[in-house]
Amino acid sequence: MWSSSVFWVILAVMLFWAVGAYNRVVRLRSVALQAFGGLDAHWVRMLAMLGECDAAQASAGVPMTQARQSLQTAANEFGAALAVARARPLQADVAATLVAARMALDSAWTTMAAEAGLPDVQGAAVGWGLRWEQHRLQSTLAAEQFNAAVVQYNEAITQFPAQVLARLFGFKTARPV
Repeated sequence: MWSSSVFWVILAVMLFWAVGAYNRVVRLRSVALQAFGGLDAHWVRMLAMLGECDAAQASAGVPMTQARQSLQTAANEFGAALAVARARPLQADVAATLVAARMALDSAWTTMAAEAGLPDVQGAAVGWGLRWEQHRLQSTLAAEQFNAAVVQYNEAITQFPAQVLARLFGFKTARPV
């Protein structure tokens, strides 16, 4: 009888420990997903600003240059990568594609700003370069929050017993952006 009750107590402790570990992983995963939502909002606003900049240049009669065309292409590719990332923001290959697209967008912006200049068309109150820098800083802060949440999630799924549960329930290591 004693061994039977000890067995059930140990089983109950292990069950509650496993449930607690699972809940922690799910909570940390949810925090990372919410942090990505904030980052996504900043990036969507940045893409909208790029669209406004291009429309303002087109309406002001600024000719289409190679740098401006490259920026449009990079913005479209980043937008497509962001759309895929919305569905699976914690998947490593999706995050890698998003990072590469973001780097291409930054490079295209820098090239356009250096080669073509950023005329302040239609009396915009704030120059495009300043607006870009504001969006970049805001998205950098949001990315830091997302990356911190990803690190916590990754650490949680490598600890016992969550490591066993992660394999069992298919939790995978996420990649920061």
